[in-house]
Amino acid sequence: MVRLPYLTALTTLFSYGLLFAFGQIRDFFRKILDLSKSKDLKGYAPICLGLEDFYTRRLYLRIQDCFGRPIASAPDSWIDVVERISTDNNKTLQRTTNTNKCVNLGSYNYLGFAAADEYCTPLVIESLKKYSPSTCSVRVDGGTTKLHAEAEELVARFVGKPAAITFGMGYVTNSAIIPVLIGKGGLIISDTLNHNSIVNGARASGATIRVFQHNSPSHLEDVLREQIAEGQPRTHRPWKKIIVVVEGIYSMEGELCNLPEIIAVCKKYKAYTYLDEAHSIGAIGKTGRGVCELLGVDPADVDIMMGTFTKSFGSCGGYIAASKEIIQYLKYTCPAHIYATSMSPPAVQQVISSIKVILGEDGSDRGAQKLARIRENSNFFRSELQKMGFEVLGDNDSPVMPIMLYNPAKIPAFSRECLRQNVAVVTVAFPATPLLLARARICISASHTREDLIKSLEVISKVGDLIGIKYFPVENEKAQARKKVD
Repeated sequence: MVRLPYLTALTTLFSYGLLFAFGQIRDFFRKILDLSKSKDLKGYAPICLGLEDFYTRRLYLRIQDCFGRPIASAPDSWIDVVERISTDNNKTLQRTTNTNKCVNLGSYNYLGFAAADEYCTPLVIESLKKYSPSTCSVRVDGGTTKLHAEAEELVARFVGKPAAITFGMGYVTNSAIIPVLIGKGGLIISDTLNHNSIVNGARASGATIRVFQHNSPSHLEDVLREQIAEGQPRTHRPWKKIIVVVEGIYSMEGELCNLPEIIAVCKKYKAYTYLDEAHSIGAIGKTGRGVCELLGVDPADVDIMMGTFTKSFGSCGGYIAASKEIIQYLKYTCPAHIYATSMSPPAVQQVISSIKVILGEDGSDRGAQKLARIRENSNFFRSELQKMGFEVLGDNDSPVMPIMLYNPAKIPAFSRECLRQNVAVVTVAFPATPLLLARARICISASHTREDLIKSLEVISKVGDLIGIKYFPVENEKAQARKKVD
């Protein structure tokens, strides 16, 4: 959890205040200059209006070249970033034919399967020839192939649950499943930093929503005790069911879930546990089985396990793993299964092949090597960033490591300067994070070599010195300070 220093908060607020004030002044003069222009909307209300429109026009567009950069290669350890130019002060961007080869610190390619793989790629190409790119049908009609059935059996075996169901999109796996599992009269208790797909799924369910402090089992227990005592709003009847929703690795924090303690609280109060392992499955744990394996939790203690194939497996889509009864119920009732086109067969084959590599069923130990390398790379990179004085969030073994930027001017400065020195990073700001907590999110891959990481660290260190984001003393300065005290 970020604890924002008062001075940093003050300067960041001042910066946003300055941008807001100048934006309002520009809008005032814009209205005066546009008085002569006709704005007849023929009775329609403006679609874009309010603070969101102001934020987009006066803040986001000024730095939009730092977001949505197109790439012209596979998302491997190095990528080709397409150069863009603007002739209207960043309002619009045009692609050029030039590309920059950069170290890729932005993609979720945790195990390196997103690039060409000696085992996966030939099988994917073969499935493309056999099944075509799309089934052109939903699962309950003609959209279930032998690959889909095999993938669901393999996923269930991999995560340690009796059954699984797959979907064509990871975001939809949360937003479409949660409303099927719970509705009016139910209670969802969600971590304050859960992903937007969970938030939207909870809102769509019609259930009552309460939140607990991030990763705090004690506060979760307080919320559960209070809500069970009070019951449903107005009627005070007992809740029909209670579901506690958490993530394995929080995608904007890089932190591991306190799963054993949360499971214990849920068992005590008879609440179901819903675990989102989008960023943890395949990436952590001795054999890649996620946060349950890493923290010693029996998968049987987690009622519903959700994950995606877009991170560690180099594919697309998501899954739900649970009891056979729950999975069968979802197949009968979930709109994402009944009405949405099924996963592309080549994407399903990629999932099958990558899991088999992780399990060693391809006849090699490459899966074990990848898991060891992602763990070593992540811990090395995090340790070096901390030694340099950066404020780095997250836990050891997590391949996600946010570097705090805070000030709005430092968002484009960090992104542009890293790109200029051939390091591609992702910067994240409001509304994806709270307004004052902008950050750069580094994602490490097993495909990165030690040379790649060292080059990236050198560049990030130089940029950090240049724009002033080393908020803590560097390792050498700490040692010298200790000597002076002694």
